[in-house]
Amino acid sequence: MLPENQFRAGPMKESEKVQFWLMKSEPSVYSIQDLQRDGKTAWEGVRNYQARNFMRDEMQVGDLVLFYHSNADPSGVAGVAKIAGKAYPDAAAFDRKSRYFDERSTPEKPLWFLVDITFVAAFKEILPLEKIKQAKELEGIMVARRGMRLSIQPVSEAHFKHICNMAGCRLPKDI
Repeated sequence: MLPENQFRAGPMKESEKVQFWLMKSEPSVYSIQDLQRDGKTAWEGVRNYQARNFMRDEMQVGDLVLFYHSNADPSGVAGVAKIAGKAYPDAAAFDRKSRYFDERSTPEKPLWFLVDITFVAAFKEILPLEKIKQAKELEGIMVARRGMRLSIQPVSEAHFKHICNMAGCRLPKDI
């Protein structure tokens, strides 16, 4: 078993602990409030290979997610979600009318995948990126690195818990 604050790369066995992630969305496209209203959504349209690989190869049902509002004023963590299903092909890649269409991806040989996420909690206020960068306890978190634009990122358990504490979010015990 790994130390509880260490990210575990590779597929997770059922007996192992939950993994933690940060997923970015522009609030004008899909916000934490939209997820709260909908309860569940498919995280479609990811067109970065590393982010795709995280969803396809490493995310497991029950993993927890920091829901991050990007290109916002301020940008920052807006709430918490949970991975609700294993990765499956992103059908938008096959749809010529979709902005996520990719002619290289077919139903027989899908190139792009997505996961479903469910709402857990919305923070009372967004925890701004600037506060995340200033917190000594969050040193090394990927989202605070200069030029880090990856839309899906692994987060350590210690960083996840500290962000939740900073935001005053008490998570239900059953998650």
